Amino acid sequence: MASEKNAVALTGFFSSLFHNLPKLLFTNLLFAVPFAVIFGIFYLINILTGLNSMFIYFLTVIPLFPFYAGVTQVTSHMVRGEENVDILPNFIGGIKENWLRFLVHGIVMYAAVFISYYSIVLYLGLGSKNGMFYVPLALCILIAVFFLFMFFYVSPMTVTFDISMKDIYKNSALMTFGELKHNLFAVFGILILFLVCATVLMCSFTPVLLIIFTIVLALFIVPSILSFIINSAVYKNMYSMIVDKDSKSKTIDKKMENRRKGQFRDDEEPVAEDYSDLEIDESADGDEFIFYHGKMMKRSYLIKLKKEAEERKNLK
Repeated sequence: MASEKNAVALTGFFSSLFHNLPKLLFTNLLFAVPFAVIFGIFYLINILTGLNSMFIYFLTVIPLFPFYAGVTQVTSHMVRGEENVDILPNFIGGIKENWLRFLVHGIVMYAAVFISYYSIVLYLGLGSKNGMFYVPLALCILIAVFFLFMFFYVSPMTVTFDISMKDIYKNSALMTFGELKHNLFAVFGILILFLVCATVLMCSFTPVLLIIFTIVLALFIVPSILSFIINSAVYKNMYSMIVDKDSKSKTIDKKMENRRKGQFRDDEEPVAEDYSDLEIDESADGDEFIFYHGKMMKRSYLIKLKKEAEERKNLK
């Protein structure tokens, strides 16, 4: 059953990708102009200062990230299954509504990459002399993966929900662990995209062709395809979790308000959770914690709750 669902999901992904490919390419064209301008500025800074550091180039991500908000806005509409996505209004609207938050996200991303990269390089060098340093090396790699998974959610959550920056990062951090399967799907998709791009670049037999292919991939193909892959893997569950959490929060707030007013009966009776959306393998070994609707619960306890819900449904 699980393999059939995965096959259907994969077929749906490729169908949606090819259906939206012209719009994705147009989105990249819109993104290409600020990308080229900003990268050109930092390229000149790197040359004129003589630093020749790749992290000067990577500073591009900070002023460029607000424009990525437009890409995320467009691809989030696509993965929701919307047929007639207006590219230009959504791209511009995503930038106008989220530029300041995405500027902060760009700074956080730059700091995370900078610290992770130099920490890994440092402990890798020290580990070659003393094996004890491989322990902090492994920890640095895990932290880098944590930031990678977290940023899968930061961008789509920002363009979709009007919530505080604190909640954006808190929810994203929770979903790095709670949505591990979908995070790995996103990583797999990114790996495939990387291999395709690497194959194209390997087919460039002259320096001129290498430059041309790199420019085409960087400016006109990779950004929106990358965003589409990530959103396809994580968006649906992220959206459901935030909406469900918000709904529960409003219900609790309403009940608290009623109690403050001296009302001990609410207008609506609480509806028991039916766990119909819970997919869980009852035959699996172990009793690990599973992230479900914003909570970490043991697998055995979730199985028990689901069976009780099914029994209540059969008695009706």
